[in-house]
Amino acid sequence: MKRAKITIIGAGNVGASCAFWAVTKELGDIVLLDIPDFADKTAGKALDLAQCGPVDRFDCKITGTSDYAHAEGSDVVIITAGIPRKPGMSRDDLIQTNVKIVGSVSEQIARVAPQAVLIVVSNPLDAMVYTAWRKTDFPTNRVVGQAGCLDIARYRTFIAMELGCSVEDISALLMGGHGDDMVPLPSYTSVGGIPVTQLIPADRLSEIIHRAKVGGGEIVKLMGTSAYYAPAAGTIQMAEAIIKDKKRILPCAAFCDSEYGVGGYFVGVPCVLGAGGVEKIIEVELSADERKLFDTSVSHVKELVKVADGFLS
Repeated sequence: MKRAKITIIGAGNVGASCAFWAVTKELGDIVLLDIPDFADKTAGKALDLAQCGPVDRFDCKITGTSDYAHAEGSDVVIITAGIPRKPGMSRDDLIQTNVKIVGSVSEQIARVAPQAVLIVVSNPLDAMVYTAWRKTDFPTNRVVGQAGCLDIARYRTFIAMELGCSVEDISALLMGGHGDDMVPLPSYTSVGGIPVTQLIPADRLSEIIHRAKVGGGEIVKLMGTSAYYAPAAGTIQMAEAIIKDKKRILPCAAFCDSEYGVGGYFVGVPCVLGAGGVEKIIEVELSADERKLFDTSVSHVKELVKVADGFLS
């Protein structure tokens, strides 16, 4: 059976962590790709990771490169490239810079891996997924953003901490944009099948939800840089579902047109992920309050996309 091929663009903390999680799951051969200025460092990270194989017992080929020719025929391409927002940088400045980076990357991928499923991790997420779609002209089911898997992992982690139980017993759902714009749904959150609202008082649950929303900022304050282990783990959870055709139901930034009345934008919704990428979007019933929060989140996504559109040629 042909081994899957995963290209990860951006060999920084998130990209390198994606490569690590992918090889430990032995998902396929890995191409770690970055700009020519970082070619030696990228090759070194790939070689270092390859030397874990005898210890962790994986047989993945790992290539570190700046040449897109190595990405040819990739089954899944993960885009982590882009810059973080710096002090004094406006949102529009960040979008302009990352539209340029993600747009250029996407054009290269469309050339060498036209059948790939594209997972976008770069921020601002919702606008970057849109950028990748515009620049690749891929079918919408083969372009998807990673945000919900990270946000929901934080949400579940904080619930487990509160209750002193295993994270494995927590089932949860959230929708909408990334970070502050996400909409956790307590009505679809349970612990061992028990509704979370029966286990945690409403005011305390609101505090936990808020902590999940600003979870990225909490880590930046502690480390001086953005998170990478958990974002990478969420990304590889998606990649595994696609490569193994697992039909996992995961919260992802997927293209919604008539779904939820979004009208043609990439927003966080529960999706079935399989070999075809986003194979189905699941529409759940929302309460009036949840619907209001979701609609507000979608309006913010639309604002981001409008800004990105202005920088797309």
